[in-house]
Amino acid sequence: MSREDAARFLQTERIAVLATVSPDGMPQSALIGIAATPDFELVFDTIKTTRKYRNLAQDPRASLVIGCTESGITLQYEGVARELRGIEMEKYRQIYFAQWPDGTARLSWDGITYFAVRPSWIRYCNYAVEPPVLTEFTFPF
Repeated sequence: MSREDAARFLQTERIAVLATVSPDGMPQSALIGIAATPDFELVFDTIKTTRKYRNLAQDPRASLVIGCTESGITLQYEGVARELRGIEMEKYRQIYFAQWPDGTARLSWDGITYFAVRPSWIRYCNYAVEPPVLTEFTFPF
C-alpha cells in the first residue's frame, strides 16, 4: 500500500468520526463531514457552540476514523487541527464545497467556522483481503 493509494481512498470518503479531548480530559466524539486535500489534510465545518470547537480551541490534537463501511477498508488518523482564517480559509472552503456543495448554505449560520487537520500518523487497514493489509505512515510537521 502506497501513500498515493491511501490518498485516493481518503479522497473518496465523506464521513469521519472525530475524537477530541474535553477541557476536563474526557474523550468526546462527533460524526463529521470531511473533504481531503492531496496532502492528507482534512477539512470540516462546525459552529462555535459545539463541543468539538471548544475542545479543539483548547487542545488541537485530533483523532479520526474514516471509512467505517462494509468495504473493510478504514483509515485511523491522528493529527493537529487549526481553525482556518482569511485567505487560507477561502482556499480550504473551496476544497470543502467541492465535496459538500450544500456547505455554502451553512455560510449564513451564526458562528460557522472551518478547521483543517494536518496528519501526524495514519494507519490504512484493508480487512477485505487475506491476509489483511495494515500500513502506517508518519508525517513530519
